[in-house]
Amino acid sequence: MMTADDVLEVLGLIRRAGAEVWIGGGWGIDALVGRQTRDHRDLDLMHRREQEPALLTSLAAAGFVRGLDWYPIRFVMAHPDGRELDLHPLVFAPDGSAGQASLDPDHPFHYPADCFVTGMINETPVPCLSAEQQIRFHQGYEPADRDRHDMAQLRRAFGLTTHY
Repeated sequence: MMTADDVLEVLGLIRRAGAEVWIGGGWGIDALVGRQTRDHRDLDLMHRREQEPALLTSLAAAGFVRGLDWYPIRFVMAHPDGRELDLHPLVFAPDGSAGQASLDPDHPFHYPADCFVTGMINETPVPCLSAEQQIRFHQGYEPADRDRHDMAQLRRAFGLTTHY
């Protein structure tokens, strides 16, 4: 499990390495809502691909090792204590938007410049993805119970419409 304290610890490691990340997935939604609403098995982080060497050096020094590898789409860094980081490399454009490789090279994932926002975990401001971006990324697949839970949190907190 990935606790709120774990999230803040990882963010501190990354920040000290001089790398920028944004939280997505379940922890990203909880950051937007401002409180933890469920247990989380991992932490989804979007990062600047050009900062990857510093990011990986910092995580390796903290005991994280590379596991699942779908690079350049995503890869996982796992710690012996069971914590997992699901890392997504982003390439930024001059306008502040970003792209991420996908399984279909003709259709990369798009991150508009305004999707990089700030949320709160344990009353600490954290960088995360916007509610609208989270909704976009929760489409096109059969949702699990945790996905339904997460979308319900966004509907309640922001009055947004989701597709499930």
